[in-house]
Amino acid sequence: MKPNFLGRLAALTAVVVLAGAPLAAPAFAQEAAPAAAAATEAPAPAAEAPAAPAAVEAAPAAAPTITPTVDKGDNAWMLVSTILVLLMIIPGLALFYGGLVRQKNMLSMLMQVSTVTVVGMMTWVLWGYSLAFTDGGALDSYVGGLDKLFLKGVDVTTLVGTFSTGVSIPELTFVAFQMTFACITAALVLGGLAERIKFSATVLFAVLWPILVYYPMAHMVWWWAGPDTVALNPTDPIQAGKIWAWGALDFAGGTVVHINAGIAALVGAVILGKRTGFQKEPMPPHSLTLTMVGAGLLWVGWFGFNAGSNLESNAYASLAMINTFVATAAAGFSWVVVEWVTRKKASMLGMASGIVAGLVAITPAAGFAGPVGALILGLIVSPICVFFCSAVKNALKYDDSLDAFGIHAIGGIVGAIATGLLVNPDWGGAGIVDYTTCAADGDISTCDSATYAMGTQVMAQVKAVLMTVAWSGIGSTIVFFVIKLITGLRVAPETEEDGLDISEHGERAYHA
Repeated sequence: MKPNFLGRLAALTAVVVLAGAPLAAPAFAQEAAPAAAAATEAPAPAAEAPAAPAAVEAAPAAAPTITPTVDKGDNAWMLVSTILVLLMIIPGLALFYGGLVRQKNMLSMLMQVSTVTVVGMMTWVLWGYSLAFTDGGALDSYVGGLDKLFLKGVDVTTLVGTFSTGVSIPELTFVAFQMTFACITAALVLGGLAERIKFSATVLFAVLWPILVYYPMAHMVWWWAGPDTVALNPTDPIQAGKIWAWGALDFAGGTVVHINAGIAALVGAVILGKRTGFQKEPMPPHSLTLTMVGAGLLWVGWFGFNAGSNLESNAYASLAMINTFVATAAAGFSWVVVEWVTRKKASMLGMASGIVAGLVAITPAAGFAGPVGALILGLIVSPICVFFCSAVKNALKYDDSLDAFGIHAIGGIVGAIATGLLVNPDWGGAGIVDYTTCAADGDISTCDSATYAMGTQVMAQVKAVLMTVAWSGIGSTIVFFVIKLITGLRVAPETEEDGLDISEHGERAYHA
């Protein structure tokens, strides 16, 4: 499996090198460069009155400026959204994954998710935020710089722009919100490594993988100059990360979070190798009750994930919220129907899996699709994910333990490409904002809509997907092999047999 897998990664790399002219900048994406108040050139002074004797030369008109303001409602919504995303990880994802493993590995799954989260929070403050959301100089298309290392210059007085001119939120709020995204992305990867990865390898992964993979991806997709800078300098090229500059749309992380994590999970699963007894002995989830509790907590927390990515408490946040309801409901239903038709049983595991698949698929489209488009996306994504989690996985015999690849990578790809279609205003989508037309002293309602071209937008989405697959695949391969050289990746066979709970942590989840 390894040679074929690595060969596919090389082929994907060649595909991504395809050059393309930058497309129009998208309307929204989860990013906020500091709101700049740079002035444009002053307009020409008014002509002198012809009969005015000894007239004093008219003063040039004042250059337009923007004074960033913070709305307490926006900030309150972002603080709540940040806490909701934490709920997604601990306890949401921890219980969802924990219920899916065997009883002897339940505590280790909880421990791994928690450890990746706490390490991710510390490294985000120390260097992650700077690498993701600052100007990277010569490498700015791919990664940020070190200007805000250890959050240098970030305090209670600094602001970042939202997606409306003149509207900002405290930078500390944005730092905390984005921190939760970095944490959950790394934690999602653990689904492909479950029941056999060393705890020491998990800790190293939590430090190394974001540096090489997550922070650059976040920068490429979400870093841009901000609406204030664009509104004040409408004729200047827009400074942005590589994928943003292509015009790709990703409202809340279809590429950055889900495709990125799903591809890394597949890479890790292949390098780690299969669990002992995989496809030879039953390995059923030990508690579908806890898995369903986790899925419910994921769904609740996802409203912070999606609606919070709007950075403002306005109608676009409402759009993201209703889409997160209906796409998820449709995907949960369609997964159950597929099982009901093909296996004559509608399973609770299928419902939980469908809920997560719907959440994944709507993530990039949350603020772009209309509600009916979101519903259709949910109905479509589950059958595709079922196919990859069963037929493809069984045919290729890779051990993606908890289907992180089959749900997150595949669901993310479906959602990312569908976003290019569902944003179409003629199909009920929100359209794309042309920030060069925004009034310097207005909000997003003052901006014109950019011309929508379906072929151009879908191609931008496809390029973003290919770039994410290649970047995550190659970067994750490097990270896993480095960890293998340092501490080793996989536990000993006897440790795996005894279970990671007692062998790695000296505790058990259950004593009955």
